[in-house]
Amino acid sequence: MGTILTYLTLAVAVIVVLALVVYLLGIIIALRRANQNLNQLADGLELIIKDTQPLSGKLETINTALSQLLSGLLAVNNHLAAVAGLLKRY
Repeated sequence: MGTILTYLTLAVAVIVVLALVVYLLGIIIALRRANQNLNQLADGLELIIKDTQPLSGKLETINTALSQLLSGLLAVNNHLAAVAGLLKRY
């Protein structure tokens, strides 16, 4: 009876250890895939940084031009508001 319990205990211990090995291997595989995906993401972000660096100067030029355009459009808006005011009188 004692021998059977010993073998059963060893069998259960082996099953538990094998289950842990399987789960740990799954975790290792998942972590390696995640590491690969993170490396690809980091490479992509570095390319984005590299590609967007020249935009700084161009955006300043665009911003200046849009500021000038805003002044002109506000003047046109004021003129149109004045015309609309005159037309409401008639």
